[in-house]
Amino acid sequence: MCGICGKLQFDPAGSVAPSLVRDMLGTLKHRGPDGDGVYVSGNVGLGHCRLSIIDLDSGQQPLANEDGSIWIVFNGEIYNYQELRRELVSQGHQFRTQSDTEVIVHLYEEHGEDCVHRLRGMFAFAIWDGRRRRLFLARDRVGIKPLYYRLGKTGLSFASEIKALFVDSESEPEVDPAMVDRFLTYFYMPGEETLFRGIKKVAPGHHVVVENGRHKVTQYWDLQFHVRPRSFGEAREELQHLLEETVRLHMISDVPVGFLLSGGVDSTAMLGLASAQSDRPLNSYTLGFSESNVRDERPYARLAAETYRSIHHDMTISAKDFVDFLPRYVWHMEEPVCEPPAIALYYVSRLARQDVKVLISGEGGDEAFAGYQTYRNILWIERLKRACGPMTGVLRRGAEVAGSLTGLSGFSKYAPYTTTAFEKYYYSRTSDPWRFFNARFREFYSPEFVATVDKEQSALPTSSAIANCNSDVVNQMLYVDTKTWLPDDLLVKADKMTMANGLELRVPLLDHKILEFAAALPGKFKVRGFTTKFIAKETLKSLVPQQILDRKKTGFPVPYDSWMRGELKGWLQDLLLDRTTVSRGYFQKSSVEGLLSVNASTGKYAKEIFSLATLELMHRQFNARTVGSSVEGQSAGGIR
Repeated sequence: MCGICGKLQFDPAGSVAPSLVRDMLGTLKHRGPDGDGVYVSGNVGLGHCRLSIIDLDSGQQPLANEDGSIWIVFNGEIYNYQELRRELVSQGHQFRTQSDTEVIVHLYEEHGEDCVHRLRGMFAFAIWDGRRRRLFLARDRVGIKPLYYRLGKTGLSFASEIKALFVDSESEPEVDPAMVDRFLTYFYMPGEETLFRGIKKVAPGHHVVVENGRHKVTQYWDLQFHVRPRSFGEAREELQHLLEETVRLHMISDVPVGFLLSGGVDSTAMLGLASAQSDRPLNSYTLGFSESNVRDERPYARLAAETYRSIHHDMTISAKDFVDFLPRYVWHMEEPVCEPPAIALYYVSRLARQDVKVLISGEGGDEAFAGYQTYRNILWIERLKRACGPMTGVLRRGAEVAGSLTGLSGFSKYAPYTTTAFEKYYYSRTSDPWRFFNARFREFYSPEFVATVDKEQSALPTSSAIANCNSDVVNQMLYVDTKTWLPDDLLVKADKMTMANGLELRVPLLDHKILEFAAALPGKFKVRGFTTKFIAKETLKSLVPQQILDRKKTGFPVPYDSWMRGELKGWLQDLLLDRTTVSRGYFQKSSVEGLLSVNASTGKYAKEIFSLATLELMHRQFNARTVGSSVEGQSAGGIR
């Protein structure tokens, strides 16, 4: 696991300064504390900082083929590299290292851009083909590893993290107002765009070729929901085999591997499958909070650890820990994401780094097999809508009355869905047209900002995804979330927070063979009755203790909502009502004051307020300071 960066000047007679590449690497040193390297030749420069995981002695990068005509910088792990290496050796290729990186170089020699189809793993890499004067950027199918680029008039620069691009004097951080609304539409940033104008992501399953001053973006993989006929028993047996295989591959490492335990089905299953294949105890890690009134995941994590005799570690964090890390949260995340559990992931990663360099988590199982209650609830709403036909208004009124009588917000939340077409309301599992910033943007935003907002464009990533998925409702939701929420919320958090501690995170359930298998299952194998993730639970029930298997699905319970009404209340008011914040012109000050007031008494808008705080800290970190320097150790202003 590493950090990569580089620059290509379009003019063949141009030159890239080695000092520029080294300065870019300086912003990525947390990703690769074990060494670094630079390759510069005329108009191209490549940089790499290394976290040594495989081939500790000879895997240094940048790395070249036999004659030095092709160079690579690579971030990630290729889990089938040993199989590919044997094939390439039989074809006459000579290897100088035992690394998976060198496999990609020779595979590119054989297959060119199509080399990506042969790779099984997580990756972001850049290849400079000196013969063709071509730069080739590629990102893994799901977007586990990040890769950003900036296309300027005279050249293209790329990096694992946005902040490295700001080192180049041609790339000043400038916020795109349209992307502010996109963030507040979703609470994360789906699509190829970033918050910063001119800086894009290489989209998951895509590659970019830069040649003769032109660039071409190509999609090489997509998740296809074509149901393959088979019985439930056959599917369960195949899934068992795939799970055992993917965990075995993800355990390949020349350094110690540990496990994140959330107290849920997926992380417990990963530990169980790995324990069956390991001849020594494994390390496991979890985290809790200082508040006594918060649901504690640690007892369930300890149950999983006791079941599989792992060497278990846990820790506790407080509101002060949370707020003290916020500037560094923004610095490392770089994209505005309303993801308070990311801060917990940072701290537990820091704990794990004392023992291991690789962590395995259960991320991805819910997106592959429909584990969230939202999927089940919307499926039933769509079924009821079909059954009610023209009487959907009665259905909506029933949901509203039920919400009023019971006090359960879920009923009221879903009421508008009953009279709206699915493709019009499903933005992702975290957003819909009735979320605060979508429904009330005209009252909340300033008149000047309202004039710039195009809600249709803000929701474009979802509408495009739904248009490309011809399947049942469950699979449409899974496709939307795989294309948006998964890479641009969950995985950006997973990469940035673990790499902030120089730690590699692996996600076996996001192996593309697992995802392709799940996509070929009918929706009824995933949601059956009121049971979510049905086939996965049936397959894993022999591995997971019954107490964990029967638990209601919940997110990681970071108590930031109560902190924002308590210890963080004064700090938030100072930040969001500050003259600098107000002067940006996005929001009406009176509306922000009203939002803070309502939340202080009800806790209803914790997510909205955390999003506003993240957005403002993002502006301050990347606009009101010298970019490229470290903020390690700065505080967010303290708790008041």
